[in-house]
Amino acid sequence: QVQLVESGGGSVQAGGSLKLSCAASRRTFSISVMGWFRQAPGKEREFVAALTWSDGSTNYADSVKGRFTISRDNTKTTVYLQMNSLKPEDTAVYYCAARRPRRGITALATMTGQYEYDYWGQGTQVTVSS
Repeated sequence: QVQLVESGGGSVQAGGSLKLSCAASRRTFSISVMGWFRQAPGKEREFVAALTWSDGSTNYADSVKGRFTISRDNTKTTVYLQMNSLKPEDTAVYYCAARRPRRGITALATMTGQYEYDYWGQGTQVTVSS
């Protein structure tokens, strides 16, 4: 079992920045992909970004490309989401997710569905005011 703990959420004005962190309780051999999702009130949870733990490859939703950056710290088993140029439509609860290793090749570009992930954090609120 992998436990994920997010931190770093808060309130910011449009154009501002926030950095989210997600610390995993298990070492990285238990994880193949880590991702960030978000859910705004009354909306479905949506994919934001994902990262392959072994080589650091990344994938982003079109809505955040060029503004958000996902990264990892191997020594801390932590993944980050740097969010710049924030917009009011970025307001949501942000969730960290992790996927166990599977047999075969994992195509990062396909890791955009919630069902691809095995473990979830409790979520952290991000509010962007105009």
